[in-house]
Amino acid sequence: MKFGIIRERKNPPDKRVVLSPKACQKVLNTHSKAEIIVEPSPIRAYTDADYQDFGITVADEMNDCEVLLGVKEVPIDALIPNKKYFFFSHTIKKQPYNRDLLRAILDKNIEMYDHEVITNKKEQRVVAFGRYAGIVGAYNGFRAYGLKYDAFKLPKANDLTNQQALINELKKIKLPNIKVLLTGKGRVGNGSREMLVGMGMRRVNVTEYLEQTFNEPVYCQIDAGEYNKRKDGVRGNKADFFANPEEYKSNFVRFAKVTDFYIAGHFYGQGAPYLFTREDAKDKDFKIKVVADISCDIDGPVASTIKPSTIADPIYGYDPTTESEIDFKNADAIAVMAVDNLPCELPRDSSEGFGEAFIKNVIPAFFNNDKDGVLERARMTKNGKLTERYAYLQDYVDGKE
Repeated sequence: MKFGIIRERKNPPDKRVVLSPKACQKVLNTHSKAEIIVEPSPIRAYTDADYQDFGITVADEMNDCEVLLGVKEVPIDALIPNKKYFFFSHTIKKQPYNRDLLRAILDKNIEMYDHEVITNKKEQRVVAFGRYAGIVGAYNGFRAYGLKYDAFKLPKANDLTNQQALINELKKIKLPNIKVLLTGKGRVGNGSREMLVGMGMRRVNVTEYLEQTFNEPVYCQIDAGEYNKRKDGVRGNKADFFANPEEYKSNFVRFAKVTDFYIAGHFYGQGAPYLFTREDAKDKDFKIKVVADISCDIDGPVASTIKPSTIADPIYGYDPTTESEIDFKNADAIAVMAVDNLPCELPRDSSEGFGEAFIKNVIPAFFNNDKDGVLERARMTKNGKLTERYAYLQDYVDGKE
C-alpha cells in the first residue's frame, strides 16, 4: 500500500500534516508492505529535509500513490481521479461552500474518507485536532484579556514553539481576581483545562463559583448538564440532553452574572438551546467581557460570536446594545477571540498528536482487511456514488438543499 502525504494547497496556508517524519518512519517500521512518498511543500511545519533525514522519499509522485493524506480541503483542480483521499472535506453538514467539491469528488471517481467521521465501533471520533484547538484557544483568550485591559502582553501563539512554551508565558502574567468559566469536557474543553492547570490556576466547583468571592483568579469547568436544564423541571442528565436537546433550555445566565472571562469549548448539536442570546447579553447583570469561542459557531449558541476571526487578526469587539462589531477595547465591548483554525498555530504539536491517533486507529485497517470497520464507516463515496451511510447528502449534491 503506497501512501502519499499531499501538499496543503488551501488558503490561508495550513502548516499541519497527517504524518510527521517520525510518524512516517513508525508506519514503515510497523507495516512491511507500506510505502510513503511525501509531496514537496514550502509551507509544511516539517521541511522536505526533515522527512529525508528520516529516510522518507520526497517526490512529486502523488499519481503513483493509492491513498492520499491531507488536512484541509483539496482544491478541485488539484484532485487526482480514481484515488483514495483523506482530508477534512467540510461537507457532512451540507456546507454550501463545498457543494462543488463533493460533486467533483464524485465526478472524479474518488473514494473520500473524511477525518471528521473516522470513528470506532461506538461511533466515537478517534482522530481529531480538538485538543490543540483547546490549548491554543485558552492561551489566545488570556492574550485577548491582557490586550483589552492593557494588563499584560502575551506573544502570539504561532510565534512560540509548543504547548509548554505557551504555558511558560501564561505563568509570567499577573491576573486580577477574575472568574474564568470553561464549558465542555471533551477534547477541546480538556485541552483548555490543561492550560489552566499548567499556569497554576485554582479550580472551584459550581456552587463555590456561583456563590463565593475569591482573593485569587479561579476557574470552573462545566458540562452540558450544568448549563442546561429540562423545560419540564424534571432532573436531566448529559445523556438525556444529547438524546433530547429540544427538551432543554439554557441555564447559563446564572454563570454569566459572575464570569469575567468565558472559554467556550463545548460541542453544540442541532436542536440544542443557545447558551446565551443577544438579549441575554444586553442584561445589566451580564458580566462577561472576554470570550474565547473555540467552538466558533457563527450567530449560534454564543451570541457574541458574529463572525470568525483570523490568526492574523484574532480579536474583535461585540457591542451587546447594537449587536454589532466595535473596537474590542471599548468599555462596552465584549472582546471576542473566535479563530476557526486554532490548531494551525501549533502545527508541530497538533500534527504529532493527530498522527499518533491516525497510526493507531486508521493505518492498521489497510493491512487487516478493515476488521473493525474503520474505513467502511468513514468512506463517503465509492464508484462515483455516495455510500449508503452518506446517502443523506444526495439532495445537497443535487442542489435541492
